Amino acid sequence: MKVGVSLFAQNYVDWDRYEAAEAGLPEGRAPQLVTDAQIYREQFQLGRLVEPMGFDSLWTVEHHFTPYTMINNPVQFLAYFAGCTERIDMGTMIVVLPWHDPVQVAEGFVALDHMLDGRRLKVGMGRGLGLREYNGLRAPMDKSRELFKESLDVLRASLTDEWFSYEGEFHHIGRTSLRPRPRPGNHLLDDLYIAWGSPSSMPVAAHENCKPLFIPQRLWEEHKRELGEYNQIRVEQHGWKPERPTVVCWVYCAETDAEAEEGARQYLPEYGDSALRHYQFLGEHLQGLKGYEYYAQMAKLRAALPPGFDAASIYLQNNIWGSPTTCLEKLERISTMMGADEFVAVFSYGSMSLEKAEASMRLFAKEVLPKTQGFALAEPPLLVG
Repeated sequence: MKVGVSLFAQNYVDWDRYEAAEAGLPEGRAPQLVTDAQIYREQFQLGRLVEPMGFDSLWTVEHHFTPYTMINNPVQFLAYFAGCTERIDMGTMIVVLPWHDPVQVAEGFVALDHMLDGRRLKVGMGRGLGLREYNGLRAPMDKSRELFKESLDVLRASLTDEWFSYEGEFHHIGRTSLRPRPRPGNHLLDDLYIAWGSPSSMPVAAHENCKPLFIPQRLWEEHKRELGEYNQIRVEQHGWKPERPTVVCWVYCAETDAEAEEGARQYLPEYGDSALRHYQFLGEHLQGLKGYEYYAQMAKLRAALPPGFDAASIYLQNNIWGSPTTCLEKLERISTMMGADEFVAVFSYGSMSLEKAEASMRLFAKEVLPKTQGFALAEPPLLVG
């Protein structure tokens, strides 16, 4: 089993100041407690440790405009690490296709694949959920499904044929060729991944013959059922083989379970709080928004929770924290349940200091990584109709 690391570049401690500035309040003019420049320097430092520590891959995300995560061009970000590494693969989790010109997305992936020169690039894609991001990038959020579909079609066409054209509702592309051409022997079309948040998006990944990328939002038991349904569609409706997923978890590894629990109970809920604030899950904008019915229902349920409800508990249940032995046990359970071919760890999140993130990452690399890489690949779940 392969094991990678993903960098998120969160500036969690700036959320209060950011929201005050967004609202035009006087406290929003206060200086940042931690600068974005410091966050970037720390992320680069952690990223440069990934290959020497023995991990197999490096990943990153795409988000815009808030302290939630500050990597607005994942291909550009990974290009830096492509130049200072020699062995590791790379991946995106995710590039949000509706926000971009799909021809330029294809060009970026082709260029990065050339930089990697035979190392694997997993192309993770999705359609996004952030209202601030859709507004700031001037994309119609109620058309996200249609935009995603067209962009995926363009991406595939541009990577398949030297000359391609496309005529859709949103994209009108005359006869065009990408230069540089995709690298001979590249695996880009074989490594297209879709991350879905709402269960209703699962059939899209299955019918589009894209591999599954799980960034957990529900319990792993629910994701296992979705993966079984995904593979059922592949096998029964298309005659394709079942696919293994890549799975992502937030990790906090310490010498003892007690020490790890203390850190996990601080930093995992902070990550959850940051996601809640970025996506504005308690706002009204999701109600009646086409393509986001699942999230609208979740927002209603969240708003109805009683005061004091431990909404962060799912983050503690879903993710990997504990002593090296405990982390290994939790990883083995997820690996067996999901039949994953790669596990991606997020070591830096919330208000966690660089020192704590690096200590967790080093301990994991020393005690957990070699044994996890030795996991035999379990069979992915498959529901039989």
